[in-house]
Amino acid sequence: MTNHFGSPLLIATNNTDKIEELQDLLKDTGIELVTPADIQLELDVLEDGQTYAENAAKKAIAFAQASGLVSLADDSGLEVDALDGAPGLYSARYGATNGKKLTYAERRALLIKNLGPYPRPWTARFKATIAIAFPAHIALSRWSSSGALSATYQDHAAKGLQANQAETLRSLRDLGVTHVEGSCDGEIIPEERGTGGFGYDPIFLFPELGKTMAELSMNEKNRLSHRAKAVMKAKDTLLSLS
Repeated sequence: MTNHFGSPLLIATNNTDKIEELQDLLKDTGIELVTPADIQLELDVLEDGQTYAENAAKKAIAFAQASGLVSLADDSGLEVDALDGAPGLYSARYGATNGKKLTYAERRALLIKNLGPYPRPWTARFKATIAIAFPAHIALSRWSSSGALSATYQDHAAKGLQANQAETLRSLRDLGVTHVEGSCDGEIIPEERGTGGFGYDPIFLFPELGKTMAELSMNEKNRLSHRAKAVMKAKDTLLSLS
């Protein structure tokens, strides 16, 4: 089904691994899901925010304005205590040089190398923030009658947070752009285990389970992962649109 604005929900990412995971997490909502590829949308958003929430909002807003669809974006990262929270916001760009990203395997190897001087356990956590944004015409329809509409919304939305991120985020929160967060705790291990998932999953261990994220079944991951926990919180908003 579509939402009550008559449109499907756009999964606002070009990362095919994230798309697959989000589709699985959202399938029980019954909401029609589309990807940028489904609507022939090519859009790259510069992730230069200072928080996961800023990056998630920036992506959701940009995709919503470009597509005219309600859009859901996430930003996530791995925070390792021994490295003072690194790679954090830069998890997807960890070790990048001259704009060239490392592969998943290269990033994992670099992380293990950088942790070498520190004693184990290498405690860590995954964090995810999901943002749901509305294109301008839906936002105007939804909030203009409530008196909550910020006078600067259209300008800010059109700029996609480029001019003043903090002010824009405040305006967008006033308009109901939703942010929800999820996290999961564990530790980094030096050997890769498991074939599921992506990114840092093969070296992120749940000590209480004795399994890495990559060794979890899909049902387990959809209960325990940082992204799953954020999506669970976001479902209330999404279902209110259906």
